[in-house]
Amino acid sequence: MRSGTVIGVLAGAAMLIGAAPDGPDLGANLERFTYPWPLQNMTVDVVGQPASMAFMDIAAERPNGRVVVLLHGKNFCGVTWASSARALAKAGYRVIIPDQIGFCKSSKPQAAQYSLAMLANNTRRLLASRGVSRATIVGHSMGGMLAMRYAIMFPDAVERLVLVNPLGLVDRSEEGVPYVDLDTLWATERKTSYASIKAYQQANYYHGTWKPSYDRWVWMQAGMYAGQGRNIVALAQAKTSEMIRTQPVAHELYRLKPSTTVIIGTLDRTAFGRGQAPASLQQFLKAIPQVAPDAVRKIPKGKLVRMEGLGHSPQIEDPVRFETLLLETVA
Repeated sequence: MRSGTVIGVLAGAAMLIGAAPDGPDLGANLERFTYPWPLQNMTVDVVGQPASMAFMDIAAERPNGRVVVLLHGKNFCGVTWASSARALAKAGYRVIIPDQIGFCKSSKPQAAQYSLAMLANNTRRLLASRGVSRATIVGHSMGGMLAMRYAIMFPDAVERLVLVNPLGLVDRSEEGVPYVDLDTLWATERKTSYASIKAYQQANYYHGTWKPSYDRWVWMQAGMYAGQGRNIVALAQAKTSEMIRTQPVAHELYRLKPSTTVIIGTLDRTAFGRGQAPASLQQFLKAIPQVAPDAVRKIPKGKLVRMEGLGHSPQIEDPVRFETLLLETVA
């Protein structure tokens, strides 16, 4: 039975018996959630302890000699790129999709001090271990921040940069959003449930709408919080929230050397940090579609492409339309 079917059956059973619909325990590292391609692992050292970085390496159907790397967002996993990866592989691209340390199928070391530079360095090591010296880097949401940091650190290793509704285009500190300490973030993350995840995504990612196909990704995320590893998952999420909040790329956009396409869903309402801002400030924080034009003008070879009528996750909301644009862009 596929993991999606398992999720549906168990969630339905929970509702029938009156249990809280938080879904099945999928494990802190998604041990009980199936990915569509064989999963491999690379070991990295984090504060002197080995950690496992999971990834998929998908062969092209008719290889064109090019590699595309897909970087997931904070509330996503590598597997949420599955449809895009199939389209790319069919078009001749080799596709590599990592789960970053701290996320999804990868380890969540409690001693880790997360930084975009660390994640970028791990990604570079992964590609080198797979014999890849140069690739097109595609990043979504937090993955867009990571893609930018990767391109700044390793400019010669990036053929082209594609950013899908990226975070980090503005510095929220400059807008008056206060710092929130790690313990407070951790306490908030420990309250995470299916309901809270869905409510956030429906309001910010899908502009108030919802399709049944989105539920699988909410159950996947909630499933990491459902068991004994809940506190470990919550701590990793809190630390990476702090990373996003304190490490914007906004001041370094001029350092991006590759040709860069920024794809924006015009209905995206995401403004990272809004929930940490005082009520008097929240209404003034601009969402990604409002900050993207100014940011793209600072990128030397930047191009802005708007996807009208779509939100934060166009690759999930309208895969066919997004994949058509993605293939045109990476080509």
